[in-house]
Amino acid sequence: MIGDDDPGWSPVVPRDAGLVPTPAGTAWFDAVPGVEGLWFTLEDLPESDAQAAAGRLRPVLGAMFHTERRVIEMGAELANRYEEIDLLYSISEILGQTIHLEEAARTILREVSSVVAARRSSIMVYDETLARLRVVATRGFPAPTEASVAPDDAESVAARAFRERRLVENPPEADGIGGPRGYRGGAYLSVPIIYAAPGGASRCVGVINLTDRLGADAFEPGHRKLVTAVANQIGAAVENARLVVRDLQQQRLRRELELAHDLQLKLMPSPSELAGDADVAARCVPAESVGGDFYTFNRFGRGRVGVMLGDVSSHGFGAALVMAMVIAAAGIHAGGSATPNETLERLLDSIEEDLASTEMYLTVFYGVLDPRAAQLSYASAGHPHAWRIPAAGAPERLEATAPPLGLAARGNIALRQVPWDMHSDLLCLCTDGLLDARDVAGESFGEARLLDGVASRRHLPPEEIVSALIAEVSAFAPHPADDLTLLVLRI
Repeated sequence: MIGDDDPGWSPVVPRDAGLVPTPAGTAWFDAVPGVEGLWFTLEDLPESDAQAAAGRLRPVLGAMFHTERRVIEMGAELANRYEEIDLLYSISEILGQTIHLEEAARTILREVSSVVAARRSSIMVYDETLARLRVVATRGFPAPTEASVAPDDAESVAARAFRERRLVENPPEADGIGGPRGYRGGAYLSVPIIYAAPGGASRCVGVINLTDRLGADAFEPGHRKLVTAVANQIGAAVENARLVVRDLQQQRLRRELELAHDLQLKLMPSPSELAGDADVAARCVPAESVGGDFYTFNRFGRGRVGVMLGDVSSHGFGAALVMAMVIAAAGIHAGGSATPNETLERLLDSIEEDLASTEMYLTVFYGVLDPRAAQLSYASAGHPHAWRIPAAGAPERLEATAPPLGLAARGNIALRQVPWDMHSDLLCLCTDGLLDARDVAGESFGEARLLDGVASRRHLPPEEIVSALIAEVSAFAPHPADDLTLLVLRI
């Protein structure tokens, strides 16, 4: 009842507007429109005047109280909006700092949980490597032992929100979702974290989960809207964190490949090891950071030198490992064998099981030059890319004397001996990657270009011949599909 003074008594409120007896006389009672249980009185007026005055006063009081109520509601809403804006601003600051995703997720979770009054919450992100949703932050409970779930998990609320790319909620009065991990006895919200790629399709990269509200358990529409806005805001941060991790992994892989490349090249001897007995140049260019091409040298005294060049059937790490085993075994067997074919037979004894287990094979040429006998003794297991380049006349191919090691049934490896002019003949060895290198039109470099290039430069030192031809191949085919190796020797 509206009045200036408390009359000290409580009138019987009528059902309808009208005169009501009071200790001070009769008074007109009328309801304030739009406000349940609130009445106003007019005293000391005749009934007709009171009724007319009430008709004029009723809409004024109704509007006044409606305005007051709206001011209160707007004040509360403004306070909520301020809290939400402050939250979004805080999250922007968090995401702008150079911190790990897990640290940012914990801070964001604390802020969001505080605003929506959720006692328990978590953030999960999709791990492409594991193909699972992985927990990166929790609040109100420790990270579960099973800290990741599959996106197709029918019992996981988070997986459902991720799959369907929509908010999943449960009001406090509804049944739980069921299952051993079902939510029971409290409302929950699971909101997908969406990343909208600039100029591309959006995709879900994670989920925010909230449950167990303080006080009134139900999440309000404003909460759903706020958490959705937060999820959209952190989507880019989750994606950026994923890209940073991927870049770091790629950088680490590149460093490891560079190290493997350096180690592989160090396994192959320097041409200077034959200084005084032979003038040799060699170059090995892997198609990847590591490959299966190799060469090695040996000294046997009295000017005799051994030269081995080979090609493992694949490239990459597997071929590089086989190549390393071949070089190690060749160094052992070359010194203890009487002839090149015996060396290759013993080499096969050492690596046969490894070739079989990796389903690889090996083409290899091994020759020993003897200046006193003016002779090259060699054995070639399926390696046809070997030539004697004389001072005059056509190049002579040094034919294979056996199939590639590890490819065919084991048999005897034949030995062949070729007369050699020790001052003018050149030994030219290469792998098929050099001959098969193709230009943009698909034409291969081929034997003719190689042999013409060597023959036209036969008067030059081997180092100049090899450098010129490698440059020529690189210009012809800038991106070769296979490893390529070239070796030229004069004794």
